[in-house]
Amino acid sequence: MIRVAIARGANPVETTVKALDMIMSDIDSVLAAKKPFLIKPNYINAKHPSTGITTDSRVIEGTVKFLRAHKVDEIIIGEGSGFADTLQAFKTAGVDAVAERWGVRLVDLNKDEFIEVDPPDPLALKKVKVAKTALESTLISVPKLKLHRIATVTLSLKNMMGALASKGSMHTGRLSKNIADLASILKPSISVIDGVIASEGHETSGKPVEMNLVITGTDPVAVDAVGAAVMGVGPTDVKHLVLAEKKGLGTCNLEEITVLGESIESVKRKFHKSFSSRLLVHFG
Repeated sequence: MIRVAIARGANPVETTVKALDMIMSDIDSVLAAKKPFLIKPNYINAKHPSTGITTDSRVIEGTVKFLRAHKVDEIIIGEGSGFADTLQAFKTAGVDAVAERWGVRLVDLNKDEFIEVDPPDPLALKKVKVAKTALESTLISVPKLKLHRIATVTLSLKNMMGALASKGSMHTGRLSKNIADLASILKPSISVIDGVIASEGHETSGKPVEMNLVITGTDPVAVDAVGAAVMGVGPTDVKHLVLAEKKGLGTCNLEEITVLGESIESVKRKFHKSFSSRLLVHFG
């Protein structure tokens, strides 16, 4: 059985460490990797995490604290913002202070060297230019728990779009297939969903929902499936999760997932979709 942990608490740093500790036996092999560890948050814009749109720096700090406790030295926090200056987004969220406190390097992936990659057995994405830092690192995806008008949810798999040279091109045509294809080349080794203050409705201007949750696991498809279920969305209603499972990248079947810590039912809340969702479904 695949294991996913849900931790709830008032202190996001410690809640994150707790959630990661719960899956420690799954993380052991990941921590043995000799590559740098790239923590990839979601800073689609420079809004403060209290809006529910961007990743809480305290969840990032909890992830860094966990890694340092397990003797991981080379840690990078990297993102390529879609609608803002990445370094300004880091500053707004307080990530620059976290990096300074822990001696972690900050990288604007938008200014990285890009390498063209051919996804294996693509459904739709034939070629894509990916930040070299992401390709050469062990990936830790730290997205926000929120809905998305086109993709239904935007969690650890979709979060990897920030490592691309062109984010907008992913939204044209078949987004769900593109996300599944991207996951075959940028598959997070650890997923840490920030559900401290989540967001319902629009992915860049939604309504904040206080949840005080952190969801972790080493199967990103399973973690996203649990995250979707927590928001009242059936995992099989998320096309890119179904496609990623078919590509052998993980499972979105809740019956095959052991949930540690809080149960889905005990924290579940029905998130309301954006009023414009129905206008955009043909892009999925």
